[in-house]
Amino acid sequence: MTVAACLQSGTRADVAWLVDANDLTVTDWSDAVALTPGGGKTGSLVGGALDGKLMDLAGRAKEGRLVTVQISPVDALIAELPGPGSARAIVAPATALPPELWDIARARERFCLVSELQGDEIVGSRVYTQQTIETASEDVREAFAGGGAGSFVTGDTVVSIFVAVAQLVVVGSGPIAETVADLAGFMGWDAHLVGEASTAGGLIAQLSGLDSVLIAAHDLELAGAAMKSALESQCGYIGSLGSRKMQADRADWLAYRGVTDLERVHGPAGLDIGAGTPQEIAISIVAEIISGRPG
Repeated sequence: MTVAACLQSGTRADVAWLVDANDLTVTDWSDAVALTPGGGKTGSLVGGALDGKLMDLAGRAKEGRLVTVQISPVDALIAELPGPGSARAIVAPATALPPELWDIARARERFCLVSELQGDEIVGSRVYTQQTIETASEDVREAFAGGGAGSFVTGDTVVSIFVAVAQLVVVGSGPIAETVADLAGFMGWDAHLVGEASTAGGLIAQLSGLDSVLIAAHDLELAGAAMKSALESQCGYIGSLGSRKMQADRADWLAYRGVTDLERVHGPAGLDIGAGTPQEIAISIVAEIISGRPG
């Protein structure tokens, strides 16, 4: 389920995100959850501790609201939290938010959503990106320039800044693949280690320029299909592990299927730093991903 798909089909979807929290540990202030009347859910807040209560609040109003949610000792125990607490969150129908927001979110650009309050009700909202932030007020520009994610309330306005997490899809297995995935997790990226063509293709198709794909599979069909999906996607980095013969076999597999432009493929993957161990090779690959990012 995606919000864009719900909007296209005319299905109601409510979106909720945190504004602040008391006595609760929040690891990612860019987290949001999408909820549908039938009980559908994508994403979670505070490890899922708030999702049930937000589900009860969703679907009740035409406009968004700033709500306070309490986490009882029992709720905390179920969610494996250290203790009770509370949080304020915005719950809003997707149709009440700026229409351009969903294309921005799909492209996984950093953006700022400014929501105007009348009491606890959202009466209007605007979205800003790096390209449009100069038209925002000074306090919004300063918050956006800070680089982080999070929300704050100033007067009758809630300012929420969202930062996408980089994704890395590693196709295959083995010490190098596993070490790259571990290192990506250490970097704070969302790493996926997959070994099936259908799963890999589905993940890769949704990637943006912020994201990366590493082909580490020995199976030619799996590696070729994943590389074809990566070349057809918007991902910012495509790496190919393996010997020169393996690289040539993958190129032949793609050429037989009409794919001959491999300029985006880094093969063999990794910066030339004299790496020899799986750990060193993983570092060289992550360094190559970082070095190729714009800015």
